[in-house]
Amino acid sequence: MARYIARRLIQSVFLLFIISLVLFVLMQASGDPLATLGGRQPPRAEDRARLRRQMGLDKPVLTQYIYWLIGNTYTKVDLDGDGVGDRPGTRRGVLRGDFGNSIVTRQPVLEVIRERMPDTLLLMLSAEVAIIFLSLFIGIYSAVRQYSTFDHVLTGCSFVMYSMPVFWLALMLIYIFAVKFKAWGLPYLPTVTIYDPVKGKTLPQVAKHLILPMLSISLISIASYSRYIRASMLEVLNSDYIRTARAKGLTERRILLVHALKNGAMPLVTIIGMDLPLLLAGAVVTERIFAWPGMGRLFLDSLARSDYSVLMGLLMIISAAVVIFQLLTDAVYTWLDPRIRYT
Repeated sequence: MARYIARRLIQSVFLLFIISLVLFVLMQASGDPLATLGGRQPPRAEDRARLRRQMGLDKPVLTQYIYWLIGNTYTKVDLDGDGVGDRPGTRRGVLRGDFGNSIVTRQPVLEVIRERMPDTLLLMLSAEVAIIFLSLFIGIYSAVRQYSTFDHVLTGCSFVMYSMPVFWLALMLIYIFAVKFKAWGLPYLPTVTIYDPVKGKTLPQVAKHLILPMLSISLISIASYSRYIRASMLEVLNSDYIRTARAKGLTERRILLVHALKNGAMPLVTIIGMDLPLLLAGAVVTERIFAWPGMGRLFLDSLARSDYSVLMGLLMIISAAVVIFQLLTDAVYTWLDPRIRYT
């Protein structure tokens, strides 16, 4: 197992190198970061040429990539043309943990990401916990009560919920629990940002603002996760060793939670291992609709402004998380099923 993990880690280094190169080339072709620096008034041609030279954007793409990767000596950008800022500086490069500065705000990229990450993790972890527990409950109960009225109702609801687009579900939740509840004189839920600025960032405020975006993320996933768990549990419950356990007189609860669930959870582990890295990415559509100040909204804002540095920082962190969590998923497989061995 140790040799397998070491080999996977070495492969991951080369994989991340290839991913970074592809992403960097795609970012260069996505737009011009200088087009948004002047606000509503585009920069003059001479200012554009000066900024492009100072930012190193006039160099070939491969040269820019090497500078981004290993660092370089550069000239600090003079945005207002008064000569202040035209001093040499150094950048250590991504290999030494320096993702550079945002082209738009001039803040370090890791600092920009660090400001948004707690809000994204709050939203995504809350949604993921709700998804896992509710999916397990619904999936196991539907498998145990196969073809019952409850199973048919949950199956129909799951198909309907899974067919809904995320943006439409979010808008419907806003319409029902915010607009209509307020019109009916009922307690209604807030729809934007993470807390009311007047009342401050308190725990009740954050929890209240968290409900609608968390529901819009979790409901669709619960519908799909529960179907995977139901199908897997039905296969396990019809296995010979489950019938043997029943013949030995074990309680149904022990059979479900100890024997069946451990083997039936394999598909769930796979899905969770693929979803967990996306917790860092945030929910792009949901965060935009609810004005949630997280990583998804930061990605859209940076993409609209062609802020290469922030985009590359976000994408590389997500890529590294995908590689790490896939390795952890493989390790969990060996715990759930001792027959799996990596050599």
